[in-house]
Amino acid sequence: MRLSRAGATAQPVQLQVLRTGKGSARRLGAVAPRDLILVGDCVETLNSLPAECADLVFADPPYNLQLERALSRPDQSLVDAVDDDWDKFASFADYDSFTRAWLAATRRVMKRDATIFVIGSYHNIFRVGAIMQDLGFWILNDIVWRKSNPMPNFRGRRFTNAHETLIWAARSAEAKKYTFNYEALKAGNEDCQARSDWLLPICSGGERLKDSSGRKTHPTQKPEALLARIMLAASNPGDLVLDPFFGSGTTGAVARRLRRAYLGIERDAGYVRAAEARIAAVQPLAEQAVAAAPTRRGEPRVAFLSLVESGLVGAGEALVDAQRRHRAIVRPDGAVSLGAIVGSIHKIGALAQGLPACNGWTFWHVERDGRLTPIDDMRASIRATMRAAAE
Repeated sequence: MRLSRAGATAQPVQLQVLRTGKGSARRLGAVAPRDLILVGDCVETLNSLPAECADLVFADPPYNLQLERALSRPDQSLVDAVDDDWDKFASFADYDSFTRAWLAATRRVMKRDATIFVIGSYHNIFRVGAIMQDLGFWILNDIVWRKSNPMPNFRGRRFTNAHETLIWAARSAEAKKYTFNYEALKAGNEDCQARSDWLLPICSGGERLKDSSGRKTHPTQKPEALLARIMLAASNPGDLVLDPFFGSGTTGAVARRLRRAYLGIERDAGYVRAAEARIAAVQPLAEQAVAAAPTRRGEPRVAFLSLVESGLVGAGEALVDAQRRHRAIVRPDGAVSLGAIVGSIHKIGALAQGLPACNGWTFWHVERDGRLTPIDDMRASIRATMRAAAE
């Protein structure tokens, strides 16, 4: 196994790591290397890493496309399809065995609250998903990458394959504190929740790496926009992003730009050289541009009673919704009443609307100077006081 570092210069530092025996590699220490490409077999190299070291994993494994013959366009020109040896398996059983091995090895190196994205097509993603569940992964979402410029179906015998599927999963069902930057994603999506269908173009134009003869350096290079969305959603600056099928280095390039650390595994020396040069040319964004956005879940807990005790909301005062359709009375114990029914701001808000749940902080308002003010604004002022006191 060889280690290769891609940094700010075009000449990467390379270290030789000797094998300790047939089919095994020397352990790389208690702390995982960062910003390196490990050159070698995927499973063997994963098994050499310390346990629970990765914060996020992106995996783009072989799809096992099972191409039987060359593909041609209507004008008889050949399609540059994926026919590399690394995508060929003798049987589904062989592919499943390989999938189980790399997923098990990957799960071992994931931190307890780490998550993994695995991308695939109809050829493999269902087999991958079943094996992930067998191994104990907990699936959080399946995400459809809808391609805005897919390759057409030249034979006209099937629908155009216009999407790929990503499985996003936690290491286990017990992983409750995994990273999901909900508020930041929502803010970037015009204050609407980010959806599980992503419309993005395939990798093309200047982003596509090509060799001196103009051929694609890697047949399945993923667009940087796809990796950026993944990292912005499920990691923070400084996190270690592991890619066990590093290819042409998209994960490393995006991680460097977004100030994440990367760790790639790749066995093809040609891909490694291309990835090294690509990553070395990337300039990281300013720290302020990628700093983790504050989240409401990370804020100190404030009970509605605290607003009453501080005098921001008075006992006996009325709470109303934004349209003044519903009215509840504040009690001195921090509960609110709707007629004869007493409960929390959330329970009473849900009851008033006939809904199973309600965020009372954003639903209820109080009148101040002739205008309605959300009680959430008052909670924010208490939190600001708490932060100032902590400093």
